[in-house]
Amino acid sequence: MVNYDDVVLKARNAFASGKTRDVKFRIRQIEAMLKMVDEYEQEMIAALEKDLRRPKQECMIVELDFLRNDLKNILYNINDWVKPERPEKTFVNLLDDVVIYHDPYGVVLVMGAWNYPIQLLLVPVAAAIAAGNCVVLKPSEIAESCSKLMGELVPKYLDNECFPVVCGGIPETTELLKQRFDYIFYTGSTMVGKIVHKAANEHLTPVTLELGGKSPCYIDSTADIEKTVRRVLWGKMINAGQTCIAPDYILCSKETEDKFITEARKVLREWYGDNIKDSPDISRIIHQRAFSRLINLIKSSDVAVGGSSDASERFIEPTILTNVKGTDPVMQEEIFGPILPIVRIENAFEAINFINSREKPLACYVFSKIQKQINLITQNVPAGGFTINDTIMHIGVDSLPFGGIGYSGMGNYHGKFGYDTFTHRKSCLQKNFNALGEFLASGRYPPYSEKKTSILGSLLAKRRPFPKLYFSHILAVGVGVVVTLLVNKYIHDK
Repeated sequence: MVNYDDVVLKARNAFASGKTRDVKFRIRQIEAMLKMVDEYEQEMIAALEKDLRRPKQECMIVELDFLRNDLKNILYNINDWVKPERPEKTFVNLLDDVVIYHDPYGVVLVMGAWNYPIQLLLVPVAAAIAAGNCVVLKPSEIAESCSKLMGELVPKYLDNECFPVVCGGIPETTELLKQRFDYIFYTGSTMVGKIVHKAANEHLTPVTLELGGKSPCYIDSTADIEKTVRRVLWGKMINAGQTCIAPDYILCSKETEDKFITEARKVLREWYGDNIKDSPDISRIIHQRAFSRLINLIKSSDVAVGGSSDASERFIEPTILTNVKGTDPVMQEEIFGPILPIVRIENAFEAINFINSREKPLACYVFSKIQKQINLITQNVPAGGFTINDTIMHIGVDSLPFGGIGYSGMGNYHGKFGYDTFTHRKSCLQKNFNALGEFLASGRYPPYSEKKTSILGSLLAKRRPFPKLYFSHILAVGVGVVVTLLVNKYIHDK
């Protein structure tokens, strides 16, 4: 029986020792994690295949290579990230030093998700390590093989005092959430996210919640239908649709719907052959309960493409549903499976109203050649993120923050944004005993007077900043002055 008090206390003592504040220590831990991925790549692929029957290419692209690139990005940039910031100073602070320091929060809890059980655990853990925190890792128990593997590998590569791993199910997670952490990072369902948030509130612990929701995909009549179908189906079929930012449903006209369905039949046959179940490139549903839920969603609507299944393998064929209404069961919750409903609308305005009548999505996709249409939706639909004329791909841009809004989550990470998530930005104003500074500030001392109030008001008043002068501007002015002087001299000499 794990004593969670001891686990957290050990991590807290390790943090108090100061070892994680050493940037070289952080770098060594990130390098060790990268080494772990390289040395146990095949074991990780095998665990993913056992849990999800994940194809090797998907294992590499969306799990292991994604993680590798994130770790390398940290190693390439951490020495710049940790430097104190020196923001612009106002007139009243010209003689002072204004600094923002980057402090770690302390002991962080990172709770991974089963659908990407390696990447969604270790990417936020790496960001927390880079920021100087100790981290308690909680893999998802639903992906049993990956959870077991993380429990075995992490202690071999990372500092055991600073980065303990806690495996287990709901009872273990419940006990763990009773502990006081300095930050909690959770990836998973909105329902559990509420439980995590409530537990965090007990100690006023800040949280990042990476949840999900029904991510819409709007397709207008100008979209290149062949490319659109491939990109939408690819985004939907990764991990058999068990992806938080998978396109959840399509919004389009009847004409576009007919074209999409016709093209989808061709693409699915090209990708998976005539006997789709035998294809090695389709993952399986995680467990029987999820499989049964998805089958019930298919039964509640009209099937235009696919619809077959095999309970013994938890296999569900890529399925497109038509004549779908907003009140249908398939539109009431995130699908999280290879099912794609199509809701008919007539234009972008109707699509915006439909999306905005529901909870804010984690992602939104727009397929169109008309920039005005694209701008209309991106500017009027609140969502965690957008990809235009493709799906999923924005998650791979580490210069973009990834996160939700409203019921799809709070906070963000990836790249520098992950480092920032696990960093407290501590402000510091440092003054000196300069005689001029003391003279200018002496008006704040009693006895107060109208004159002192007037002087202080003038010193503290917000002023429009001077325009930034770049070298090209200075050079242009300098050349102008020189040319003017030469011309005047030439005229004078004549």
